[in-house]
Amino acid sequence: MEKDFGIAKKADEFLQIFKKGEEFTKDLIMENERLRFRVAQLEEAAEKSGKEERIRIYEERIKMLEEEFNSLLERYRKVEEENKDFASKYVEVESENNNLANLYVASYQLHSTLDFNEVLRIVLEIIINLIGAEKFAIFLMDEKTNELLPAASEGFSLEELPKTKLGEDIIGKVAKEGESYFAENMGYTNDINTSSPAVCIPLKIKEHVIGVISIYSLFVQKKSFTNIDYELFNLLAGHAATAIFSSKLYTQSERKLTTIQSFLDLLKEKPRK
Repeated sequence: MEKDFGIAKKADEFLQIFKKGEEFTKDLIMENERLRFRVAQLEEAAEKSGKEERIRIYEERIKMLEEEFNSLLERYRKVEEENKDFASKYVEVESENNNLANLYVASYQLHSTLDFNEVLRIVLEIIINLIGAEKFAIFLMDEKTNELLPAASEGFSLEELPKTKLGEDIIGKVAKEGESYFAENMGYTNDINTSSPAVCIPLKIKEHVIGVISIYSLFVQKKSFTNIDYELFNLLAGHAATAIFSSKLYTQSERKLTTIQSFLDLLKEKPRK
């Protein structure tokens, strides 16, 4: 009986040990699962952290590339502005060279002949082609009467242009004072008063005025005067005056010489028997 009780007790102890072993195994499995879950969490966190780090690095690289791009774009804009500036200066220099060439040609033409009518024609061409005047006239001073008489014109007949006394109206005042006149409103117009020009340029040899260039209207495409136009006005005021005066004296001297020569030829003729 006691033997049976001892066996039962040992069996019970074995069962208790087995149960504890089972519980320990369950606890071990649960702890293992918990640890695996934690490892998975840590791996996921590490992977997520790695992605964020890569994203941060990519963002920094993108920012750096954008800054480099903006810097290059700014440099490109500066170079483009410099190129535009150079191109503008080149156009200005080329225009200035053309203007100087025109001034040289005009000056050369004015002094290329001593024929009075030819000089007047050259002055007319300069005013038309280089200044862009449509209607204008050249008045020359008559020293005997102190009147300005029309000598050549474009857009008018000489009969349409009035004689002007020294000091009267705009033309006469310009001739008397020796200063150029520019109206406030210049350009193309059909309303023309021959006593009220848009521009008046005195033809002067030093301080002596020998005539006036009177411009009444410009061509339609000519809106205003440029710097080269004022240079041409200065050229005409001096060089045209000299050319006109010289050719006029030469023409008069030629006529006198012809008259004297004719008179001498008459004297040399033998008297008729």
